[in-house]
Amino acid sequence: MKKSDGKLKYNIAVFISGRGSNLKSIIKYSKQEKACYNVRIVISNKKKAGGLLIAKKYNIENYFIDFTKSKRLGNKVINILKKNNIDLVCLAGFMKVLPSYFIKSYNGKIINIHPSLLPKYKGLNTHKRVISNGEKFTGCTVHFVNRYLDSGKIILQKKVLINRKDNAKSIEKKVLEIEHKIYPKVIVKILSNP
Repeated sequence: MKKSDGKLKYNIAVFISGRGSNLKSIIKYSKQEKACYNVRIVISNKKKAGGLLIAKKYNIENYFIDFTKSKRLGNKVINILKKNNIDLVCLAGFMKVLPSYFIKSYNGKIINIHPSLLPKYKGLNTHKRVISNGEKFTGCTVHFVNRYLDSGKIILQKKVLINRKDNAKSIEKKVLEIEHKIYPKVIVKILSNP
């Protein structure tokens, strides 16, 4: 935690694999007066992830580390998090399952956003599966991360209605819009009530 303008701010790390649209909304929210957090570091398991460019644009320390393959690299990540006094790890489109030793060392301090109404549609290709099963609603879920895929305690869910004209692409767009709204607010909620 660090002081910013006389107020305490929590340090968060954001883990990404792709374009970083949720990262961008988290960073933008952090610039508001009411935000109680600061995006301290961004870690990507993909070298060419667009989100790394967003981190650079905002002068946020960023790393490419595919640490899920190696315990040695995992320990490197843990050291980076400790050095930067990270209070919360936020997975935002991070497409790797975290190793259990990593989850253990940050137990209760890792959250993820998933593009479905969990426990339905864990894993990948959620929008295609939602469409092919004829669902009337879908949405997104912010949850704590445990060692089971998309199975941690649910913090918040938001629904979106599926129209007959919707396809996987249009649903992805709708869901992303609500992800961008709720994820920063959930981060604030968790950090404000530790």
